[in-house]
Amino acid sequence: MTDQSVHYLTCESLKNLKAEKVQLENHTIPDIARRIDEAKQQGDLSENAEYHQAREDMSWAQGRLVQLDQILQNAQVFKQPSDKGIVQIGCSVVVKVNDKEKELTIVGPQEVNPSKGYISNESPIGEALIGHSKGDKVTIETPIGKQIYEIIKIK
Repeated sequence: MTDQSVHYLTCESLKNLKAEKVQLENHTIPDIARRIDEAKQQGDLSENAEYHQAREDMSWAQGRLVQLDQILQNAQVFKQPSDKGIVQIGCSVVVKVNDKEKELTIVGPQEVNPSKGYISNESPIGEALIGHSKGDKVTIETPIGKQIYEIIKIK
C-alpha cells in the first residue's frame, strides 16, 4: 500500500528533490550497477564483501527513488500565506512556552529541521497551532506533558 497523501513543499525543496532524483537515476544507480558487475567478475559471491555492500547500496538507492517518485507525484508547493493573521503552512510563528519565546516555521514533513525551528504541519505542535491567531493560547500534549503555547506573532 502506498501513501497517497499530499506532500507540502517549498519551491526550493521541490527543486532539491528533483535534483536528487536525477542524481540517483543518472549517476548513483549506474555507478552501483557497475560496482555489482565488477564484484561479480571476481568470482565467488558468497564471501565477496564488495558485492554484498553494492547490493545493499542498490537496494537503498532504488527504495529512495521509489520514495522520491511518490513524494513528487503528490507534491503541492505552498506559497507564502496571504492571511498573516492565522497560523498556516508556510508561516513562522513566535510562541511563548514556559516563559521562553521561540520561533517555529510550519512546513511539510519533508522539510522538517528541528535545529532551524522547522516543524511539520502533521506534528502535534504544528497541527495544534494551525488555524489559531495572535494572542491565542493553545494547549498541546507533548512528551513532557501538556504545554500551553501562546501565539505572540505570526510572520
